[in-house]
Amino acid sequence: MVVSRAAVVDAALDVLDEEGLDKVTMRAVADRLGVRHNTVRWHADSKQRLLVLMSDAVLAGLDTDALPVPWEERVRALARWCRGAILAHRDAARLIAGLATTETNTYRFADTMIQTLLDAGFAPRTAAWANWTVFYLILGITQEQQAQSAEAPDLATAFGDAEFPALREASAHLTAGTFDERFEFALDMQVTALRAELSRSE
Repeated sequence: MVVSRAAVVDAALDVLDEEGLDKVTMRAVADRLGVRHNTVRWHADSKQRLLVLMSDAVLAGLDTDALPVPWEERVRALARWCRGAILAHRDAARLIAGLATTETNTYRFADTMIQTLLDAGFAPRTAAWANWTVFYLILGITQEQQAQSAEAPDLATAFGDAEFPALREASAHLTAGTFDERFEFALDMQVTALRAELSRSE
């Protein structure tokens, strides 16, 4: 039976979606495909390599032609697309956060984000670091969302007035809103900061 690398990665993502990141093993992928363990190793010589290929596959499918042209709208659209791609797979934020992926789809997303900022007039350093800032935002909030527990504490009553007064005062807002709302708030702060940075450099 001839098995392609794409089939191996697809099978690994199926395991991820159905059983979670901790259950993704070379053996589980081989069993899913109905092949020998060595067949999987032919395409990914270690579990780490398999995880890298999975991570990159999560970010496949970016249609740059469909993105808006104005840089602020384009940055927002890229960030939303990336978050949606990660949310489409169970534990994908934790998967990506634990890896340094140097593959085509991951590079394409970063290249598109950085080029957007360069075209807007940002310096290369600012464009590169802003790309990381937005990507870290996406991973952080999405990983929290994918790991959320139904048994989260009631923060409105968790803090004593004397020990943590600021947390006590803001407690009603710490868990308020949806993850999408919090993401949009944070993304708006990032774009606002970038706009201010661009104005200073003009």
